[in-house]
Amino acid sequence: MPSRTERVFLRPLELADVATYALWGRDRRFCEHAGWTMDLPAAEHETHWRTLIEHPKSDLLRRAAVLGDDVIGYVDLAGADPDRRELGYVVGPSDRWGRGLGGIVARLGLDWGFRELGLEEIWAEAVNANRASVRILASLGMTEVGRGADEEFLGVASHYRRFSIRPGS
Repeated sequence: MPSRTERVFLRPLELADVATYALWGRDRRFCEHAGWTMDLPAAEHETHWRTLIEHPKSDLLRRAAVLGDDVIGYVDLAGADPDRRELGYVVGPSDRWGRGLGGIVARLGLDWGFRELGLEEIWAEAVNANRASVRILASLGMTEVGRGADEEFLGVASHYRRFSIRPGS
């Protein structure tokens, strides 16, 4: 957990963030959990992130999650619907997990979507076998609304669980 004097906040991605995100590509545990391609050369990760920052897509809004001076993750709001988007979030590298940062970052994503973007609904999916992600979405007050596609997670057969929330819920 952050100290009382430090706070996590979201800001636009910057080119200075490229090295941090590329470094996470060498964290096997992080890549396995986040669905990143493993064993890519650092230069490929850097090119990918540089492209995302220099040429953002309108259907993938992304903000860096920062604690103090350190980039600790990011939040996505994906989709083309102006009133409804899908929440995605990560905290990296994996040695930062287990400190409550995932819930903080995800909540900031909801705040950003509802307060700044004026969304009417935010939805998310978590693989059932990824208990931490399911707990985070439930802790945000999101309602489970259905079952998604089958998906293997860390070698375990599973499926996606779909969640949704509206402002004020």
